[in-house]
Amino acid sequence: MIPNSFKTYLTKHFNENITQISPIHGGDISKAFKIDTATNSYFLKLNNRPDAKALFQAEAYGLNSIAHTNTIKTPEVLVCDRFHNTAFLLLEYINSKPSSGNDFKRLGTQLAQLHGCTSDTFGLKLDNFIGCLPQSNKHYNDWASFYFNERLLPQINLAKQKGLLKNAECPNEKQIETRLKELLKAVRPSLLHGDLWSGNYLISEDGTPYLIDPAIYYGHHEVDIAMTKLFGGFDTSFYNSYHSYFPITPESSDRLEIYLLYYLLVHLNLFGSSYHSAVTSILQKQF
Repeated sequence: MIPNSFKTYLTKHFNENITQISPIHGGDISKAFKIDTATNSYFLKLNNRPDAKALFQAEAYGLNSIAHTNTIKTPEVLVCDRFHNTAFLLLEYINSKPSSGNDFKRLGTQLAQLHGCTSDTFGLKLDNFIGCLPQSNKHYNDWASFYFNERLLPQINLAKQKGLLKNAECPNEKQIETRLKELLKAVRPSLLHGDLWSGNYLISEDGTPYLIDPAIYYGHHEVDIAMTKLFGGFDTSFYNSYHSYFPITPESSDRLEIYLLYYLLVHLNLFGSSYHSAVTSILQKQF
């Protein structure tokens, strides 16, 4: 639970007494709590990893960046700091509800509007994290080069270092680069959530979509759509709404699979061999 000294610190910040602290389960990286006072509720993340403050700062930057587009909401960032040896992130608490078809339709529309926010280059002015793994965001003018150097190659190399992939299971770098340059053409940089699975959005009680736990950068809009499909996909009304803004093209299926490969590699590196067959299947098929 939360140390009494930290409760005292939070009480001074809220300028009112805490009435209840409730653990929230489901996160793989940080401990999470709902903090209630007489007038408000807050969401608190705690983590004592050495890089935890940097991880939370990147998350806060992502939440604020998305919020500033005025396309889709994120919880308000209240405090990102360190208390003794523990980093913490304090956010507005969103009372949520199960998603209806209309909610998914609104989510699809607002995600498309987020993807309408563009940049001159791919990447971001700072690096961040995907899960707890570092994610480099160096600027590139060419999407295929960015995706190869900043996304696929680091995760493939990490998997090899961990003994999770063998050299014989991976195409050589030239094969990968050539395939990406064939397929990833004429891409416009879009602001991405970067880790959009079903656990990283909320629908508030009034039906407003919120995005949480972002790993933002400017990339191809289809990357976010690929991630939504990793664990079974969203409701069809989400995709129908989204694709009214960004239509599917004949190459979309292959691109989505290659974009999904990044997230499968991340899961392989984070959670181990249960993702091995999915990774090697795409590597063999696409390259």
